[in-house]
Amino acid sequence: MAHETIDAAALDQLFREARTQNKWQDTPVPDAKLHELYELLKLAPTSANASPGRFVFVRTPEGKAKLKEALSAGNMEKTMNAPVTVIVAYDLDFYDKLPVLFPHAPDAKNWFTSSPSFAEQTAFRNGSLQGAYLILAARAVGLDAGPMSGFNNAKVDELFFAGTRWKSNFLVNLGYGDPEGLFPRNPRLDFDEAARFE
Repeated sequence: MAHETIDAAALDQLFREARTQNKWQDTPVPDAKLHELYELLKLAPTSANASPGRFVFVRTPEGKAKLKEALSAGNMEKTMNAPVTVIVAYDLDFYDKLPVLFPHAPDAKNWFTSSPSFAEQTAFRNGSLQGAYLILAARAVGLDAGPMSGFNNAKVDELFFAGTRWKSNFLVNLGYGDPEGLFPRNPRLDFDEAARFE
């Protein structure tokens, strides 16, 4: 079935007018909005439907205090002021869910248990994809996003994922952005600089 391009307002909200936020309004994000966001991002594709992405929505004072220990100085203020910070992570044992997520291939788990390096590559690649889907899903449900690196991954893993095989990838601040915190939009590469036809 052919689909039409989504309307201009939707394209603006997802891409053309969307910006990486650095300053946040003092407006809470309801849990229901975060569930709505997840219900969208989970539908986007991953290899073998493996869905290795894992998401910790840090929103309590206790959670923020833990996260603060791992942040670089440049990311401290905006992250502490964001209503929610998502730790985008991936599960190295994602393949344990494959009997449910990919039931038509009963031996799918063996594809990964037989090669730890392949499993890690798959988890990282597809978990990263799911983090990108999270950003777009957040925008789609009316939230602003501020994705970033600039933190100590090992410290986050120690504080939030001890005793698991989850690994942090990057962080995304969520909420309702304050336009006063925006920087001018940086240039982007033209098609001919970044793409080609073969």
